[in-house]
Amino acid sequence: MTQILDSLPTHYPDRVLCYYVNSTHKIQIVRIVNISGWYFERVVFPKQRIMFEALPEAQLEVHTTRLGQPILLEYIACNRLRIHEGSNNFIPFFALESESENFAKVAVLN
Repeated sequence: MTQILDSLPTHYPDRVLCYYVNSTHKIQIVRIVNISGWYFERVVFPKQRIMFEALPEAQLEVHTTRLGQPILLEYIACNRLRIHEGSNNFIPFFALESESENFAKVAVLN
């Protein structure tokens, strides 16, 4: 299924294409709130992958719920989730830094 995502306002020229995988067995909500004039929020189901445009300085907030209460799991710099352009294998930037063979797991700790 194709999903149309909210575009960044045109006055932001420095965009990066980002890739995130929910490697857990729980539904997550990801959002970006630190970019003026833009709000990004998506529900990401277990094992689902999403691609989105963001600014390098954007922070992706990853949330889940426990007993009906929202829990902030982590902040991830979107610059670490960027996909290297020109690459045919779409390995995200954070996977290049990791020694893990399973690049689908996001194990970025700030």
